[in-house]
Amino acid sequence: MKALLLKDKGLWKDMRVEETETPSPQKGELLVEVHAVGLNPVDYKTATNGMPVWSYPHILGLDVAGVVAKAGEGVTDFKEGDRVVYHGDFTKKGGYAEYAIITAHTASRIPDSVSFEDAAALPTAGYTAYQAIHRKLPLDNIDTILIHGGAGGVGGFGVQLAKLAGKTVISTASRHNHEYVKSLGADYCIDYREEDVIRKVMEITDGRGVDAVVDAVSRQSATDSLDALAYMGHMVYIAGAPDFTKIKSFTKVVSYHEIALAAAHQTEDVKAQKDFAVIGDEMLDLLEQGKLDAMLKETVTLEEVPEALSRLSERHVKGKIVAKLK
Repeated sequence: MKALLLKDKGLWKDMRVEETETPSPQKGELLVEVHAVGLNPVDYKTATNGMPVWSYPHILGLDVAGVVAKAGEGVTDFKEGDRVVYHGDFTKKGGYAEYAIITAHTASRIPDSVSFEDAAALPTAGYTAYQAIHRKLPLDNIDTILIHGGAGGVGGFGVQLAKLAGKTVISTASRHNHEYVKSLGADYCIDYREEDVIRKVMEITDGRGVDAVVDAVSRQSATDSLDALAYMGHMVYIAGAPDFTKIKSFTKVVSYHEIALAAAHQTEDVKAQKDFAVIGDEMLDLLEQGKLDAMLKETVTLEEVPEALSRLSERHVKGKIVAKLK
């Protein structure tokens, strides 16, 4: 099969499409003929330093949509020809290839009306946002949510899911992206480059602060955002933990929630892994109903992935980029 090969750590900008061995599904696995793969920051981040468990050449790509080419022993929920999407295990070889392997219990079936490209835009960013909104936050006790980076993948899906849940959504984005983020469901948008985000949040909330923050930007951003929280507020962090010492005990009594989507693959907790399929099914249903925007802004070829990842690393890409293989 053809695959985009990472020859060694740090060389992701130099990846080239070459021939390599087609994998075979083992017990409980699916061999998927890849039609589309979503690009994510985790691709270049893990590729920069590599991982001890990788053997080179390695294949990146976590968000795969395609057709089941073969089902491994014991698989009963899927058959050859089924359209599927999944979030892959970054310790294993990924989906920037003509064929890829995934555990059957983590895959979701793609409705006929949903394209492979839209489906591939979902997993890493969408499932992360879904975990943040629906698995971590006590939504019945939350009215206002600050979601950073509303023009990006996690932020954009987070804005949509929070709005669908009936919450008042405040987001941050560059000014030229404000209308776009509001079209996703944000009630307020703050230019983080020109405005004091915390001061603006306090103005919007009449000095109270927000009930929750979802931060997929950085440790520093999460730390700074603690000042935006109201009493009994919730901090959901994805790109690094905040400085927990900033909030003193017996003051705001903040609850902290870590999101590490890929960690479920490393556990032996099959229930946690199966939840990927549950989340995928629910998000695909929202796509099918027209209630969710996949935020697909650009498709590239497999050969163009390194250049697209380079642009993604500059952190100014709007929405999602997907590589189309078929």
